[in-house]
Amino acid sequence: MIVCMTDSLVALDNPVLTSLTGPHARFAERHGQAVRYLADVAPFVALADEPDAGAWRDLAELAGSGTQVTVTAGTVMQPADWPVEFEIPGVQLVDNGIAAAPFDEAVLLGPADVPEMIDLVERTRPGPFLTRTIELGTYLGVRREGALVAMAGERMRPPGWTEISAVCTDPAFQGQGLATRLVLAVAAGIRARGEVPFLHTAAENTGAIRLYESLGFVVHRKPVFLVTRVP
Repeated sequence: MIVCMTDSLVALDNPVLTSLTGPHARFAERHGQAVRYLADVAPFVALADEPDAGAWRDLAELAGSGTQVTVTAGTVMQPADWPVEFEIPGVQLVDNGIAAAPFDEAVLLGPADVPEMIDLVERTRPGPFLTRTIELGTYLGVRREGALVAMAGERMRPPGWTEISAVCTDPAFQGQGLATRLVLAVAAGIRARGEVPFLHTAAENTGAIRLYESLGFVVHRKPVFLVTRVP
């Protein structure tokens, strides 16, 4: 049974929207029916499920012509004049009894570490990480000989939940279990707040899915992340 007994899974059906209208409201920009994270925090925008033409007009005015946006609403059918850059079939997994635990080697990362964090993300491609993404939650890392070689942290925050994100390890240090230990350590911090961990990964990343399932995560839903451009 999922660790969280009271918080509704419905909050995870459109996690960008429930984050930006809830715990992450301070990072939100809104116009009519459209809402997005501040541009230097995260690239995600949100509309209600099955948005109408008016919602897409609101998003166009909010983001601006020519802007690339990542839409994560439950059911998305963009207007014909919005070109699709690409789609990412994903998997959303939720805590089903993971053995969350602190990691003695993990260090708390802060604003001074952002250049190294961005460099690690660019080399390992776990997903978007921008100059202010670190403000979304706690980020932990592992350093070897002073260099940042692995990290994981918190991103979306629907009520009652926190997403574990930016899980990555320098290729030279993979196979040592660093990502696993960091995921469990971030999860321990989330649990300590009385919230429940969840995460996303690409559906094609079967190795990561197997790892997360072995830790005690279970697949909840399979969203598609639509990357489109405002006409």
